[in-house]
Amino acid sequence: MKKELIILHGEIKTPPLSREVRREAGFLLRRLQEEERLEMPHARPMPDIGGRCYELRLNDAGKTWRLIYRLDTDAVIIAEVFCKKTRTTPDSVIQECRKRLKHYDSI
Repeated sequence: MKKELIILHGEIKTPPLSREVRREAGFLLRRLQEEERLEMPHARPMPDIGGRCYELRLNDAGKTWRLIYRLDTDAVIIAEVFCKKTRTTPDSVIQECRKRLKHYDSI
């Protein structure tokens, strides 16, 4: 069974992502939709955001992209797509992702 892909915020397109990174993101997201679990170096858990939340890690020419997603039983939910500029995920991104996922769960 293929899970639905739901994007709450952000876009996966060229530009700003390079064509190669956009394709890599699509390939990895398809694997998630087919219920495959990704681990480092592709993804890492994000328990600060919530259960079943992860950060998809994509390295582009001179840029580091992150997709924050949650694995539900029927969907892969993307809460944020952003260019990571520091070693840690900004608190503002964590808070926004929590808020978006909470809102999604309430509807």
